[in-house]
Amino acid sequence: MSVRRPEIVSRRQVLAGLGVTALAASAARPVLSATADIRLPASAAKLPRWRGFNLLEKFLRDHDRPFREWDFTFMANHGFDFVRLPLDYRIWTTESGDILEAPLRDIDLAIGYARSRGIHVTLCLHRAPGYCVNPPKEALDLWGDGEGGDEARRRFAAQWRMFAARYKTVPSTELSFDLVNEPPAISAEHYIRAASPAVAAIRQEDADRLIIADGRGYGRTPTPELVSLNIAQAGRGYEPFKLTHYRASWVEGSDRWAEPTWPFHQNWWGVIDRDTLWKQQIEPWRHLEAMGVGVIIGEWGAYRFTPHAVTLAWMKDSLENWKTAGWGWCLWNLRGDFGPLDSNRADVAYEDYDGSKLDRSMLELLRQY
Repeated sequence: MSVRRPEIVSRRQVLAGLGVTALAASAARPVLSATADIRLPASAAKLPRWRGFNLLEKFLRDHDRPFREWDFTFMANHGFDFVRLPLDYRIWTTESGDILEAPLRDIDLAIGYARSRGIHVTLCLHRAPGYCVNPPKEALDLWGDGEGGDEARRRFAAQWRMFAARYKTVPSTELSFDLVNEPPAISAEHYIRAASPAVAAIRQEDADRLIIADGRGYGRTPTPELVSLNIAQAGRGYEPFKLTHYRASWVEGSDRWAEPTWPFHQNWWGVIDRDTLWKQQIEPWRHLEAMGVGVIIGEWGAYRFTPHAVTLAWMKDSLENWKTAGWGWCLWNLRGDFGPLDSNRADVAYEDYDGSKLDRSMLELLRQY
């Protein structure tokens, strides 16, 4: 039996611009949608109040798989109009820097599924050359000094140049770029140093592309210093952390935390409630918004071991705050331990939905906001 090698495209070919035949073919097929018109005004200064989900098919190289068209239909049929695709650049990038075409075609198809259903897509490098919030650590440091940092930033910009060239015919009302997932607690100067060449590379290929930057401190902290780049910014909705990540296997010691309640009682902070969340999560970003920067909550959610009633009560207050602020949001995730589908919670009476286990209470709550 012969084995067909993946099709490889050189960096030079990629940076010269790529065709998007699969994307165009998929987008040409109309699908009825319950969402509002996808072509809402969208700019770095003001984002629509998009609402939707993160899809994780290309979130980790070791679990790479194609996106499911079913998921896009489900979202559209229930009134959602936004999807964030966190991506691991190693899925399509070889160690020598060549680009594998087949994984990019999966992304083409996902964008096509979304466009045909009135769903806006944002692409995000969850793992970028030189940085990922999850292990393993990258060999180069996107935020670092010296030749290693310079090389990481060059590779980072090249990734975004490739995407900008590939999708330059897709308008920003339908597609945006989220530069890198959850930068650490770096200085604003280090963030600008990494973001500026990537933004420049995108705009050399596509001057009008809508670009978003996650907050520093793992998405929590707005960065007014990025205003000069004319890009929107994305926050997070994971507070209080001991509620949203209760018994999360990747958080050391979380199995010893007290079972959370809502409002959340914490000895040294007192009670955390909706008003506390407004002060902590909304007000700092409102100052950024006043400077002419559009805001969206790029990730949020509570892990499956947080009691279901507590999760829903906390979600409702968070959603009320974001609605009052006029911001969109993107739940982590649609299908999995944080979402309304196949979440593996022990305290939910699931509804069978076309072979999936649906948390109807969570879904209907999300649809209200």
